[in-house]
Amino acid sequence: MRRGRSRQIETDTTPSAPVRRHAGPTAAYDPLSDAQADRIIDTAIMLLAESGVVFDPGTRADALLRDAGCDLDGEGIVKIPESVTRRALETVAKQAVIHDRNGENPVTISAEETVFMPGMTCIAVYDADTGRSRPSNRDDLAAVTRLADGLPNIDAVCVAVKNVADSTMHGEIDEFVCMMENTTKPLEYLCEHPESLDAVIEIATALRGSAQALAERPYFLHLVTPLPVHFAQIHIDQIIAAAEAGVPVGVGTLPIGGASSPITLAGCLVHALMTDLAAIVLGQLVAEGCFCIGCSDVFFMEPATGAIGSFAQTTMADMAACQVRRRLGLPSLTGSGGCSVARRFNQDAVWEISANMMQMFYNRPATCDYLGSLDQGLTYSDHALLLCDDMAGLLRKLWEGMEVSDEMIGTGLIRELGPKGQFLAAQHTVDNCRTQVWNSRYLGANIPLGNGGLPDLDLMERLAVDLARRRAAPPPEPPPGAVMEAARAVLARFEGRQAA
Repeated sequence: MRRGRSRQIETDTTPSAPVRRHAGPTAAYDPLSDAQADRIIDTAIMLLAESGVVFDPGTRADALLRDAGCDLDGEGIVKIPESVTRRALETVAKQAVIHDRNGENPVTISAEETVFMPGMTCIAVYDADTGRSRPSNRDDLAAVTRLADGLPNIDAVCVAVKNVADSTMHGEIDEFVCMMENTTKPLEYLCEHPESLDAVIEIATALRGSAQALAERPYFLHLVTPLPVHFAQIHIDQIIAAAEAGVPVGVGTLPIGGASSPITLAGCLVHALMTDLAAIVLGQLVAEGCFCIGCSDVFFMEPATGAIGSFAQTTMADMAACQVRRRLGLPSLTGSGGCSVARRFNQDAVWEISANMMQMFYNRPATCDYLGSLDQGLTYSDHALLLCDDMAGLLRKLWEGMEVSDEMIGTGLIRELGPKGQFLAAQHTVDNCRTQVWNSRYLGANIPLGNGGLPDLDLMERLAVDLARRRAAPPPEPPPGAVMEAARAVLARFEGRQAA
């Protein structure tokens, strides 16, 4: 990076309350026929009944599943009758609404909208001084959260990076508190231990004022991450706690085709869907009508290296997964855009992020919450997050579609000016010249032009200039003092405590 140069990046022109809907003007891309999508759904439901899934025995799920008519073998394998699964698909909530820290500015999680978030759970960041990867800490989470708070197309904030030095229940709870302190936007949360979720619900209840108020205006979307077709007690307990508290919950595994799931597109997707459907069943048995949906991603082993790879395979599977969930009327919390397997933020990362963000135009996921994640999900990049936010603005502009009317066509003007007329000075041009323009901060017509004999800044430099400006911005207002007192009291109970 060349030093001694600075250039002001244009201020944001994106509305402070972006339109999140992606449905209506244009249709999503469906790679499958309706019959193929139905076959994937029907096969997953059939295999749940015939092959089953694992729910660790000895939990509250045992009685719920048994009373619903499921077959439990006593060693954890549960076979769920087709009627039970289809009943759960009928009663499960098809959308959820989360609200910001103040209980305002609702964000809808549905099949017709896309919510963008930074994330998730990286264990390293690129050091600002050396540029090298190092373990992430609480200050890094605070910095990413504050950065996301000021970005116009980021709707909610996830645990982008972990506090690696405090990998305890205390650390998990403190990650929630850290996000609450550094953004007013709604949150997406995930943790390992059920006790951490219970503590976070307690803090969120203090924020809202009561358990009923939290259920009426949820502050966060909770994620639960079981293994493929295997729910351990820690996952079961989290699903039950979230459903009972009225906290929206997404339950998703990360199958690796060729390792933990079949390597074929259809096989891996069906296997992932089995986990999703089992989670929906449990959620509905706890609280019928609650928002507890499956959100498994679909990834594949790269045959040459054994690592997660195969961009084309993952892209097609992601499209198919979104289509299958649309077929069920469910939002797809699986948008894989905004991340890259590149080891650092370079040309490779820019290519992959650009490609998979544009893929979101066709997929129409409900959440896209890997923004800024590099190195196969291990290392977080602020520069990547800025690029993702800018591209999210492009997607929203494209999702507006095209208005076709006499006014937009300019029928009368074309007739008036005739074939030899020019349109530069026409009022129609003045009125409409910016209506469908993507106001990019870094790309396209807004690329800063050189002046004073200085050459243009390249993309990496433009991002660096904007990042420095945003890092210097003041933080948001802190939460109310009483809420922070409650949070500190909860944290004190877990100081130095390990999982049972």
